Amino acid sequence: MDDRLFKAAMGKFTTGVTVLTTELEGEIHGMTANAFMSVSLEPKLILISVAKTASMHEYMQQTDQFAISVLGNNQEAVSRYFARQSEDDAGVNFERFEDRPVIEGAITQLACTKYNEADAGDHTLFIGSVENVTVQDEAPLVYFEGKYRYME
Repeated sequence: MDDRLFKAAMGKFTTGVTVLTTELEGEIHGMTANAFMSVSLEPKLILISVAKTASMHEYMQQTDQFAISVLGNNQEAVSRYFARQSEDDAGVNFERFEDRPVIEGAITQLACTKYNEADAGDHTLFIGSVENVTVQDEAPLVYFEGKYRYME
């Protein structure tokens, strides 16, 4: 199988859209990621996959504190900005949650501490221990076949 076929197959799996954020030396860094999942209930663990070529990879290796913001269906512009698909910051606003930067208005925010990391080909899997969470009753932004989709 070639890379295109593999990507097409993986695109058949609908995912939510998240923004991974961390802060180093007073500067906030973020990236859009849909390779995110829950791992364990006890302890409460999540996993996010970051390409080794992404600038966020280096930041994640330098910090133990990070956050995940699950985007709502009105936050496509925010996702595009952090995916480097748009220069326009789309009015991205951060707020603090457990002293970590999160996307204001995200439908879920998770404050995490790095629990472990694992090499996985051209990515690193970062496992986070969830310290706290917020949840809004809103529809999520989703991604399917390389396109943003909207839930109601």
